[in-house]
Amino acid sequence: MISERTQRVVLTIIGVLFLGAVIPGVLFFTQQPSVPMLMSFYVTLGIFLLLAARNPAANRSLIAYAGWANVAHASVMGLQEYWHVIAPRELIGVVIFGIVGIVLIALAPKKHPVNQVSTANEA
Repeated sequence: MISERTQRVVLTIIGVLFLGAVIPGVLFFTQQPSVPMLMSFYVTLGIFLLLAARNPAANRSLIAYAGWANVAHASVMGLQEYWHVIAPRELIGVVIFGIVGIVLIALAPKKHPVNQVSTANEA
């Protein structure tokens, strides 16, 4: 089981990386109009991951979403490179997004079973 402290540290690191990657991402890839749009998504996700770091257990869905979204993004990029839609140099993105996604999925707090209270009178 991953400690809450570890969850907080990793969420903070990934959140800051998403925020910090915006400027280089836009500067180096501005020839592609979709990159600024994608960067706006990651800036927003970075902000929310930083907020989630305060209380990871209360933000399980956000953490799981961020993980699966990164895995999906890496999968699409991998297919695009396979079909020669993107340059081979962008395979580093596949690796980075894939690793981040797997880390976030593994990091997501486990669901706690909810005890349901019966309102029916037992006779």
